[in-house]
Amino acid sequence: MVTLNRIYTRTGDGGSTKLATGETVRKCDLRVEAYGAVDETNAALGVVRLHAREEPLLDEMLVRIQNELFDLGADLATPERADHKLGWTPLRILDSQVERLEQEIDRLNGELEPLNSFVLPAGSPLAAHLHVARTVCRRAERITVDLARQPGEVVSPAALKYLNRLSDWLFVAARWANHRSGGDVLWSPGATR
Repeated sequence: MVTLNRIYTRTGDGGSTKLATGETVRKCDLRVEAYGAVDETNAALGVVRLHAREEPLLDEMLVRIQNELFDLGADLATPERADHKLGWTPLRILDSQVERLEQEIDRLNGELEPLNSFVLPAGSPLAAHLHVARTVCRRAERITVDLARQPGEVVSPAALKYLNRLSDWLFVAARWANHRSGGDVLWSPGATR
């Protein structure tokens, strides 16, 4: 249970923060960068949802994904280190959450024609915002991969897969949104030479 009575604590004024384990780290720590980028992805999805009101299927999926991104943030904020005896079971992303994203990708993609060109991040407002969320998600993935490569740092394989699959989901959802409102905007290589 989370209780937030007071929003400012002044404990971070010196540039540090605490992980879920209680460990104090700098706010520029790669782990903080990773879950911060996940938070940015979630905020971008909040904007996407403003444009998804007319698409209840997609909005329902987005609500669930936003909750799962909080799960992912909690996962990343709780390092899997043997030297931390937590006394509680940390929240972790599960393979079943990744599999659900894959099922939804297949469902949305089933309505689309195969691509014969790259798509531009454009089209309907819903699709354009989905593309923005996709690029933010890709950044979160890159930071998390970098974190996982650091000595002594552990990131669960399911967390990494979730970010990778979510960016795929966002790409397909953007195509699906454009399909329902006029089609993809395709890249024309060298068209402006």
